[in-house]
Amino acid sequence: MARQKHTALMTVSMPREMAAQVETVRKAEHRTRSELVREALRTYFALAARFPEEEATPAELRALRQARRAVARGEYVTLDQLLDELEPDRRKARGKGTQTSAAR
Repeated sequence: MARQKHTALMTVSMPREMAAQVETVRKAEHRTRSELVREALRTYFALAARFPEEEATPAELRALRQARRAVARGEYVTLDQLLDELEPDRRKARGKGTQTSAAR
């Protein structure tokens, strides 16, 4: 006698735009909705296990508030500015056509 697979039927609501995306992807990948949703949930569970949510400590929350105030005052550097400072030769490697006018 073959062993039966146990399944649970679930009803899920989602925005129409998301439902349309599900349909587009499932058709392109020749899958059923159930297969696509199961795969999406497996991926979500794997990522959630790898990157669990943690509560910020009071010190971390204070540091975030201070950083937000500093940014609001304009006290920050862009990633490009930081990289240029850390790697002065980087500008030459990027070439003239790829530089932006911001912060230069």
